[in-house]
Amino acid sequence: MFDKILIANRGEIACRVIRTCRRLGIRTVAVYSSADADAQHVRLADEAHPLGGPTPAESYLRGDAIIEAAKKSGAQAIHPGYGFLSENADFADAVEAAGLAFIGPKAASMRKMGSKAGAKELMAAAGVPVAPGYTGEDQALATLAREAAKIGFPLMLKAAHGGGGKGMRIVRGLDDFASQLESCKREAANAFGRDRVLLERYVESPRHVEIQVFGDAHGNVVHLNERECSAQRRYQKVLEESPSPLLAREQRAAMGEAAVLAARALDYVNAGTVEFIVDAAGDFYFMEINTRLQVEHPVTELTTGLDLVEWQLRVAAGEPLPLRQEQIAQRGHAIEVRLYAEDPDAGFLPASGKLEALDLPPPSENVRIDSGVVEGDTVTIFYDPMIAKLIVHDEDRPRALARLRDALAGCAIAGPKTNIGFLERLARHPAVVEGRIDTGYLDRHLAEFLPDGRIDTRLLLAAATAQLLAQEAQARERARASGDPASPWAIADGWRLGEPAWRRLAFLHAGSELELAARGHAGDYRIEYAGRGYRVDGARLADGALGLRIDDGGYRVRVLRGADWIDVHDGDGRLRLEPVAAYRHADAEGAAGDARIAAPMPGRVAVVKARPGDDVMAGQDLLIIEAMKMELAIKSPRDGTVAELRAAVGDFVEADAVLAVLEP
Repeated sequence: MFDKILIANRGEIACRVIRTCRRLGIRTVAVYSSADADAQHVRLADEAHPLGGPTPAESYLRGDAIIEAAKKSGAQAIHPGYGFLSENADFADAVEAAGLAFIGPKAASMRKMGSKAGAKELMAAAGVPVAPGYTGEDQALATLAREAAKIGFPLMLKAAHGGGGKGMRIVRGLDDFASQLESCKREAANAFGRDRVLLERYVESPRHVEIQVFGDAHGNVVHLNERECSAQRRYQKVLEESPSPLLAREQRAAMGEAAVLAARALDYVNAGTVEFIVDAAGDFYFMEINTRLQVEHPVTELTTGLDLVEWQLRVAAGEPLPLRQEQIAQRGHAIEVRLYAEDPDAGFLPASGKLEALDLPPPSENVRIDSGVVEGDTVTIFYDPMIAKLIVHDEDRPRALARLRDALAGCAIAGPKTNIGFLERLARHPAVVEGRIDTGYLDRHLAEFLPDGRIDTRLLLAAATAQLLAQEAQARERARASGDPASPWAIADGWRLGEPAWRRLAFLHAGSELELAARGHAGDYRIEYAGRGYRVDGARLADGALGLRIDDGGYRVRVLRGADWIDVHDGDGRLRLEPVAAYRHADAEGAAGDARIAAPMPGRVAVVKARPGDDVMAGQDLLIIEAMKMELAIKSPRDGTVAELRAAVGDFVEADAVLAVLEP
């Protein structure tokens, strides 16, 4: 076994690898960009070396600098994690040429599978079912358009050297083909350094099922069962589970055998994933092979009881696989969701900023948290905005879903906006609960997973009660500090001679101000909202749990508070509010209408599609910015003429920076 390894990655996966290495007594070396100098993977590793600037091209894609850091540190091997250089055969070759072990498959296997096009051709030759498509090297627009017409629409454009949902487009007609191809190629080049694409018949309403495979240098190959990843938004997985609720025993066996056959044909060593799509008739087709550990590998670990990173290390050190196929267990059900810094209400725009609060459920036998950040860290614009992976396990699927809902209820994050509410609605949606969601369901029915704007009055009253109790506690503290704790002013209920006065409470929710009036104290109140009165009795707040009676019903609500926010959750629904006193109103210029077009998030300007003096129409693309490996088109909000352009290709812009000015 190795004594020291370098981890050529960052964030959550780097921290994940470090945990296994520490358990095995292996020292770890981290590398970092200038944006990650204070990151958790740097703090957790035994030593760390800088790579360069903040962008991936300046840092985590610099294979030469990574190898030099490994040699300088005395590391014996390099673990690539996932993303960045993890599926780069040239990097794997360079690692071995430097006398180091690459903790992954052989470069020869990666070259066959690293290209989606080559992998598809190889699988077809091996007898694995594949969907009709074009995988040729001729990437001329005319050739691709001709092949697209042969395949028929709808079809899928895919980055041939990519993964993770990047560089993928559905094209439903020839009229859209050229523009979608241009965007796909640009995104592929930015994310993976190569712009080659392949074409593939798009299967309507498919399910996504993948098989985890493992091989060693002694000719042994096994599969570690399947994961279903059909809950996706724009080809990005948002919920993964094992076992798949779709597969019958015969399908599961056939898919596992096909995955092992593919791995054996490639002389595959180390961890890999064979991905399939399943159509409405239950037929499955090869989709791609990922020559690395997957983001969703924890669901396999929880259902098999195995540490896949440990397996990777042992195989890379020359050891045989620890288990034979018949020894690999399948126990219970596991589900993973990904907590992202993004704004579902604004089209899931990636968010960035300091994590002012990061409350996640404590790890337990049934709950696992994989994260690369802690409270106080910053989610930057340069990388994927994932905050953490939340993984649950229980004896069957209904109990695992219940465990997931409970764990999500225990999450609260302040700072950048997050997708927690979206995930909570996902975990309760009938398509997920009944195990019938397909890969396009979220995009077709997204409104079903977004808030409808209605306020749960019971949660609002609970939040108001928690605020009243907090105000009274603060008043008592001030009274004790003043030396007169018996003062009636310490009651904080608007005390006056006669009877308590009404107190005004106001909260901001989704841009709207909610006003309430209350009187009473010590957990017994009369609260008025929207023209109706409510009686609150017996309210007690302890250890983040609020128990209270509203009129004649008793309730228990979890409460989390920050300096300028309050989050209440009753186990079914969540309400996040900002006390108005803490709310900072936007400046007048930011609300000056749509003459000034601002960046909705920090990023780099990738394309400028307009010039000063151009007449533009509402909805026309003006610029494209890149952030967190995604492209965002900045569109004209109305018809007009471009009076000014304040950004050029390559510029880094902050959120709310004015990019263009329109005139009538």
